Amino acid sequence: MNLLKKIFSPKQKSENHQETVSMHVEAVSLDDAFVQNFKSKGGKFLYCTHQEEVNQNIVNIIAENQWEKVNTFDDDLKKLLVIVNINSSESLDNNYPFFTTCEHLISDEGSILFSSQQVRDCKIINLPKHFIVFAKTSQLVRNKSEALMGIRKSYQKDFPTNISSIKSYIPERENEDFLSYGNHNSKDLYLILLEDL
Repeated sequence: MNLLKKIFSPKQKSENHQETVSMHVEAVSLDDAFVQNFKSKGGKFLYCTHQEEVNQNIVNIIAENQWEKVNTFDDDLKKLLVIVNINSSESLDNNYPFFTTCEHLISDEGSILFSSQQVRDCKIINLPKHFIVFAKTSQLVRNKSEALMGIRKSYQKDFPTNISSIKSYIPERENEDFLSYGNHNSKDLYLILLEDL
């Protein structure tokens, strides 16, 4: 009996160890998986560790594309734009980018989830072709299911509407699933991701 225990014990330990390592790698690579999937779909990714880097990246994006202003609905982002001396407008102009936050970053497909909190009642297809999204690492989730559960948890009373995602960052591509409800919502998109964990 001891002989059988010795023969099979190391393998069992090894399998348990591999499962533990695999689970750890999965947890650690949530952000890596998102970035890889996001970039493979044509997204432009800028990682920041401090707010000053965020500010500088916004200035650089605007200068690189020679935009004179940005469209935004978000009051906090308007304050940020004042700090970096960039004009903003709530009336949508397709010649300028739409600057927004998001609900979640969905790791397994590299997509970005929005709701009426960011896009109001506008369909993604009706928003400007260029997007600049400001998000934080705490908004990363594994899949759509976790993203929707996160929205339910965040908005227990005033549940947002118009939940949709962008999952292609090359405007010629068109994707449809239940989160895009008929929108051809590919966008030329910059993601500014701030480390907050």
